[in-house]
Amino acid sequence: MAERRRVLRRVSFAVVILVVLPLVAAAAVVLLVQTGYRSDVRTLDTDPFPRGERPAASRASENVLLIGSDTRGRLGDIAGGGPTGQRSDTLMLVHLPADGDDVQVMSIMRDLWVPIPGHGEGKVNAAFSLGGVPLTIRTVEALLDVRIDHVAVVDFAGFAAMSSTLGGVDVVSPKAFTSRNMPGYRFTAGVNHVAGQRALAFVRERYAFPDADHQRVRNQQSFLRGVLDRLADRDGLHDLGRVRAFLGATGRSVTVDRGLTFTRAARIGWRLRSVRPDDVAFFTLPTLGSGTSADGQSIVLQDRTAVAEIGSALRHDTLGDWVDHHHTEER
Repeated sequence: MAERRRVLRRVSFAVVILVVLPLVAAAAVVLLVQTGYRSDVRTLDTDPFPRGERPAASRASENVLLIGSDTRGRLGDIAGGGPTGQRSDTLMLVHLPADGDDVQVMSIMRDLWVPIPGHGEGKVNAAFSLGGVPLTIRTVEALLDVRIDHVAVVDFAGFAAMSSTLGGVDVVSPKAFTSRNMPGYRFTAGVNHVAGQRALAFVRERYAFPDADHQRVRNQQSFLRGVLDRLADRDGLHDLGRVRAFLGATGRSVTVDRGLTFTRAARIGWRLRSVRPDDVAFFTLPTLGSGTSADGQSIVLQDRTAVAEIGSALRHDTLGDWVDHHHTEER
């Protein structure tokens, strides 16, 4: 029984690290490892959340928006609401149900064609370039009619350091491919062990696939699951030196909103204490495939029915049921 409790604790820490971001992980693990990790995690200079009318807040469940970019840039640039010159490379919405029994992580295709408040229609990733974190939050909230409770900007180049501190992670590729984005890296069909720059090549590649960004998103999900599995195994969080290195690597790659304090993080971590790796569902917001905008851009078309259903499921805290019913989980 004692060993089972230790395993569950390792799993809950791993889930927190991955889906509520390293600041929350630090809150959960800080009782075990007193490090300088907190100085590595940066907070946004200003409040990124929209003022005025917003979707209603949930009483218990929470939604965390992960914005992946090749660089965290200057905090004032991405938090202030003005142009940043950067496009978000990855968008993931993490839903934390009120009961703490499971977690859903939904990827949003970066070329999804959506209304961008104050800017007409555009690719969802353009919101970050046009108005930083605040406009990205407004755009996702308008798309799903759901309130975002917390936000984090993740430098996905940090994946390289993250995976290296764990001794590499296992990812699954449906087909063999050679990276074009980072030449020299080859991957076989099936399980691949990746670390460092090889891990970065795996999560960045899209040119090698017929469906381009769709497979890249699936690869990112596979990588996150690999990290989760590695952390949750018998040795993942047993080595405190490894934990310190992992937290340091992830912390240096993340910027969070000021509301994601250690106290708040610890409460979330406690709520997720019983979550196992198989309780975390990764899936992608369904679309109607590729198309062309009126101005000639290659875009991803909204599946408005699916968007409405998922928005409703998020508001009613039934997203897990929706995922199970539609068999969209990508494991």
